[in-house]
Amino acid sequence: MSAGRIEADRLTLAPLTVEDADDMVDVLAGENLYAFIGGGPPDLDALRSRYARMVMGHSPDGRQDWLNWILRRRHDGQAVGTVQATVTDGRAEIAWVVGTAWQGRGYASEAAGAMAEWLRGQGIGIVQAHIHPGHQASMKVAARIGLRPTDLVKDGERMWQWERD
Repeated sequence: MSAGRIEADRLTLAPLTVEDADDMVDVLAGENLYAFIGGGPPDLDALRSRYARMVMGHSPDGRQDWLNWILRRRHDGQAVGTVQATVTDGRAEIAWVVGTAWQGRGYASEAAGAMAEWLRGQGIGIVQAHIHPGHQASMKVAARIGLRPTDLVKDGERMWQWERD
């Protein structure tokens, strides 16, 4: 499986390229983005290196598909964040990040929803997200896109899940 271009109302989810690091280094620069996930803002070389690994599209052993998109506003092409899915055996673990300058505008919900819908259309039967219990904004995004909290907690994060009936 490979990431296809996805059009949402205000955003285009464009498959990740190494060159996207040039735009994304500023988007990912906000220290607040790392409050729940740890780490810190990458520099340009580190981000290019990370993206070079990610655009391979799969894990080294081939068991996982890595699908990554850059979120760009449709009206001006401005990068505002990322969404990603790690797909294994019909199950997708998803995540989203919107830069601090663009938060509070519904971009995360729009992008995560478009990605989840695209994944479901590709035959994915389970969509999951791991969310820190203090991250209210991400819990709202998960609920808006149809994920529900489960009892499973791993590394301090609760799993949210949607499963095809």
